[in-house]
Amino acid sequence: MKLMDKNLGLVEVQKLEGHTDRVWNVAWNPAADGVLASCSADKTVRIWEQSSLTRSWTCKAVLEGTHTRTVKSLAWSPSGKLLATASFDGTTCVWENFATDSESVSVLQVHESEVKSVSWNASGSLLATCGRDKSVWIWEVLPENEFECAAVLTGHSEDVKMVLWHPTMDVLFSCSYDNTIKIWWSEDEYGDYNCVQTLGELNNGHSSTVWSISFNAAGDKMVTCSDDLTVKIWKTDISMMQTGEGYVPWTHVCTLSGFHDRTIYSVHWSRDGVIASGAGDDTIQLYVDSNSDSVDRPSYKLLLKKEKAHEMDVNSVQWAPDKESRLLASASDDKMVKIWKLASEP
Repeated sequence: MKLMDKNLGLVEVQKLEGHTDRVWNVAWNPAADGVLASCSADKTVRIWEQSSLTRSWTCKAVLEGTHTRTVKSLAWSPSGKLLATASFDGTTCVWENFATDSESVSVLQVHESEVKSVSWNASGSLLATCGRDKSVWIWEVLPENEFECAAVLTGHSEDVKMVLWHPTMDVLFSCSYDNTIKIWWSEDEYGDYNCVQTLGELNNGHSSTVWSISFNAAGDKMVTCSDDLTVKIWKTDISMMQTGEGYVPWTHVCTLSGFHDRTIYSVHWSRDGVIASGAGDDTIQLYVDSNSDSVDRPSYKLLLKKEKAHEMDVNSVQWAPDKESRLLASASDDKMVKIWKLASEP
């Protein structure tokens, strides 16, 4: 994929208006084309759907009345049938039938204070949450929308900003105000989850709050971003782990710095290899590995920078799950969700 050779631009497709306060996060439904959810400090979640005729997005549902404070994070189950939302009110809600009946089917209330992030594993059998109380919880998904605590992980020394399951294995990643990324792994299906690796400043990690994590499609590379104004790429030998060789550590590949000049809040890796970042400088920036076709060491370069992508901080960037559309959604303090398309400019 020779993206560097093309004259590409990030073209604004549509502004999605409706939230009345800052929008924290966006998430594409992995099982339904053109369906997007957004969550906001206005205590609501909005479900947006693209019309097959007009190709424009409209708000199909507003999930409200359950959370009493900011909704910070949200994640679709792999089937696209359940939506989990994490709130500053200390609860995680799980919703279904969101287009017709916006009742939450489960409310998980265990964190002592604000819940910051929520993530489903690849099979939809486990849900992870994290919060300001420095803890990470793993929940087992039972029939009839019941959830049972499988583990409480207490390794971080500060507020945990994000949790994310690996895309192919039941390995959990968390990042924190303590400047580290922690990796949690269980040796067998019934074993306890333990912290098997901490990526911190001593091993080429970040020097300030780590805000976001994302994986490439193969799951053998990870990207992270931070308040230290850098984006970092990490790699592992995933085939060894998948063949039962035990845990294989992640190692630092490279650091991208000098691109954003304010805190980088979000990174997301597209299925065709483009990394997007959104930051407090109101820009969205895209990076690609310019050596992806060679055996040489990866060389990540800036593909493009979208100045004034939003009028205020960009809190979240998320590529659509398919490879073909090259659609990117973004969320901002300016109360807007925007849909962008990576396309050739004339």
